[in-house]
Amino acid sequence: MTTAQRTTAPAPTGADRGRQVGVTIAEVFCIVGTLVGVGVIGTRVAESSGGALSADATLLAPLGPAFSIWSVVYAGLAAYTLWQWLPASSTDPRARSTGWLAAASMVLNASWLLVTQQGWLWASVVVILALVVVLGVLVQRLADLGPAPSLVQRVVVDGTFGLYLGWVAVATCANITATLVAEGVETSALVGEVVAVLVIAVVVVVAAVVVARTGPRWSVAAAAAWGLAWIAVGRLTDEPASTLVGVVAAIAAVAVLGLTARAAVRD
Repeated sequence: MTTAQRTTAPAPTGADRGRQVGVTIAEVFCIVGTLVGVGVIGTRVAESSGGALSADATLLAPLGPAFSIWSVVYAGLAAYTLWQWLPASSTDPRARSTGWLAAASMVLNASWLLVTQQGWLWASVVVILALVVVLGVLVQRLADLGPAPSLVQRVVVDGTFGLYLGWVAVATCANITATLVAEGVETSALVGEVVAVLVIAVVVVVAAVVVARTGPRWSVAAAAAWGLAWIAVGRLTDEPASTLVGVVAAIAAVAVLGLTARAAVRD
């Protein structure tokens, strides 16, 4: 093969370099926010906002170990930031399509941690809803581009943002519930359980919509099921106790995985 016949990747444009720098700055901001959220330079999330976001604050609060998934997500975001700087990734269609959305998700993540430090719960609801929308659009773009062309992209790009979306979908429900409870919205025990069950049903519906629009994404399903499972464990073994909510959350976790498995078989 002659030099003239060789296919070379296009040179990165100024827009590509700007995107890479933007993602990197967002990652640094996300790291700072994380250090605040885990208590290194601030107050731990569970102890901020008057404890409204602790593992035993509401019927929809996942038990403490559930939040270990953030370690995987943050590692994935760091890996994504490095990946998008690789020469082969600079002009990659997936990097171009997701870069600014990835950066926005990191900024929103850090912003959520910072506003909860101030006890601004309604602001945290607005931020986390925006985060869900951004991640939903990002995952949709990945689906529109087709299957990841390499194992690295399947893990670092699709895997990271799938886990991110699945977990944040569950966390959003917990965040809204915690905010309402902190604002003094009071219901009877039975009504509270019924509302919690309905919210869990919404999570399953959202999972079904994601499957319908983007195909069977196991990372999304795994993260959502993880969150739901820990809600179940929390309600069955910790306070506030609720056998009804615990059982329904466990069923919902299985349902989310089942929906994804069914779609995978069809594909």
